[in-house]
Amino acid sequence: MVARHFEVAMKTIWSWSIGLATFAPLTVLPAIASLPLPETLHYVTVREKVVEARLKDFAGDNEQRETTLKRLFQEAGCDGDHLSEQPVKGAKQQPNVICVLPGKSQRTIIVGAHFDRVSEGDGVVDNWSGASLLPSLYESVKGTDREHTYIFVGFTAEEEGEVGSRFYVRQMSKEAIAATDAMVNMDTLGLGPTLVWQSHSDKLLIGALNYLAKRLELPLDAVNVEQVGSSDSEQFAERKIPRITVHSLTQKTWDQHILHTNKDKLAQIKFDAYYQTYRLMAGYVVFLDQLPPRQGTAGSH
Repeated sequence: MVARHFEVAMKTIWSWSIGLATFAPLTVLPAIASLPLPETLHYVTVREKVVEARLKDFAGDNEQRETTLKRLFQEAGCDGDHLSEQPVKGAKQQPNVICVLPGKSQRTIIVGAHFDRVSEGDGVVDNWSGASLLPSLYESVKGTDREHTYIFVGFTAEEEGEVGSRFYVRQMSKEAIAATDAMVNMDTLGLGPTLVWQSHSDKLLIGALNYLAKRLELPLDAVNVEQVGSSDSEQFAERKIPRITVHSLTQKTWDQHILHTNKDKLAQIKFDAYYQTYRLMAGYVVFLDQLPPRQGTAGSH
């Protein structure tokens, strides 16, 4: 597609913290505007009915969800040697599910979401909403001419203390850590428009997401959720890997007590907003491949 030009320095979104009721303007750093950015972006958009069908395929316990996620990856075209299970020490049963999409280089972008759920409710919002998008994002990237190798990970046992992501990061070699330019984490989508956890996300990655949201004319705001809990991206931050977490939780939806309760049902998902999040994230993971490597991070070269 041909995108319109815009100056990131002109874009301001608002950040506030759940449980604190404090509001502060978040102005994306203008550094992103100084980078050589592509004028066009080419990627495949999966049809709404496919994204919706994958979202609705949430049934079952964590073992069944792991099996379903593998099947969805296979249906999207990730199979054979590129699709694997990573047994996780400390997880009760399920492994991490890993789909690798090779690129021209060893530089890596990791896209992750946990697939496990708590016993209450159906776990659609938290977090089949994120996990079921992974195969669709794979489809969006696989037809592109890309430099990066993409690793899509369905993390197990996040609800038990981020066991799957913690194990994944501990198994990464120093070389793998150094080659990773970004970790994109999706958790609790579809309650409303796309939000970013600004206080726990890399500034350049936020700037890139904000830049693309403006070009695609898709909504993006920031809500900090450290008062709610943690997420799988934090394990990567500990190893100095740039990370970003997107979600949809606001003070209003938090006060509705949806997460970890019997209210976590498919009916809570606002599908129009959910599909907008998919469209934004599909463009974003492709866009990250075209950003120049930066110095002074774990992912610099």
